[in-house]
Amino acid sequence: MTSTMTRSIVLGDEKNRSARSRRASERSRQGGWGVLPTIVLIVGAIYCLIPVAWVFTAATKSRSELFTTFTFAPGSGLWENLVEVFTYEDGQYLLWCLNSLLYSGVASVLSVFVSAMAGFALAKYSFRGRNAIFFGFLVGILIPGIVLAVPQYLLMSTVGLTGTQWSVLLPSIVSPFGIYLCRVYAMSAVPQETLEAARIDGAGEWRIFRMIVLPLMVPGMVTVFLLHFIGTWNNFLLPYIMLSDQDLYPLTVGLFTLLSKGSGSPALYSVAITGAAISIIPLVALVLSLQRYWRLDLVSGGIKG
Repeated sequence: MTSTMTRSIVLGDEKNRSARSRRASERSRQGGWGVLPTIVLIVGAIYCLIPVAWVFTAATKSRSELFTTFTFAPGSGLWENLVEVFTYEDGQYLLWCLNSLLYSGVASVLSVFVSAMAGFALAKYSFRGRNAIFFGFLVGILIPGIVLAVPQYLLMSTVGLTGTQWSVLLPSIVSPFGIYLCRVYAMSAVPQETLEAARIDGAGEWRIFRMIVLPLMVPGMVTVFLLHFIGTWNNFLLPYIMLSDQDLYPLTVGLFTLLSKGSGSPALYSVAITGAAISIIPLVALVLSLQRYWRLDLVSGGIKG
């Protein structure tokens, strides 16, 4: 018996050594190819950050420095540009900021709630046509927003909502991508046994959703909120088509009008660039404040998947 155990131990050690040698040989064969994905990611990050760096650098330049100095050389007109931005037409920029916050915040909160309900229903309830509805949402993800812009405008015009804040808010509430993410997260994060136990205890469906499902889906809902808020904040086409009153413009459309006016008044270029730099700051703050939920969502999905 002792000899059998010794042979087993020896064979186990040989298997471990052979496995380690195979992994080492695989790493040696990969060689420089293992670094390639990292290089690609670094190049992609630099490519995406260069325009952001230019915006923040250009925001520090005065009117005379904007087109006469080196592209990424800081200027001396930051304070002057900030004063001009916030005093432009008696605080028009601040009004655009509030409009963007209204459109993005309200639409994102409502969209998260609708997406959570729809995603949970598609993940945990069995009913006729469930797969057809889900595939319909998938098709909605594939359709570009520009294709839906004109039908949405005609629909809002029919009900008399064009030119109002509702014409921007209502189309932004239903997000096919948000519903898809919530469905995927609900399938892995909400145990069916927990739902059955709650039903046996006499809890109704609304109470189950409010007291059990929502707390379990918080990381996924935060991810949906973050993505939807950023997408709505940066949305240009929908408010550009729907709105005609300058006081209702979000930042995207307002800054576009500044650039359009800048062709006749070059002084507005500095105002538009500084305004664009300021508009990035809330998104950066939002991502930094919610990234812990985002990381938790990704890690949880990787573990449960």
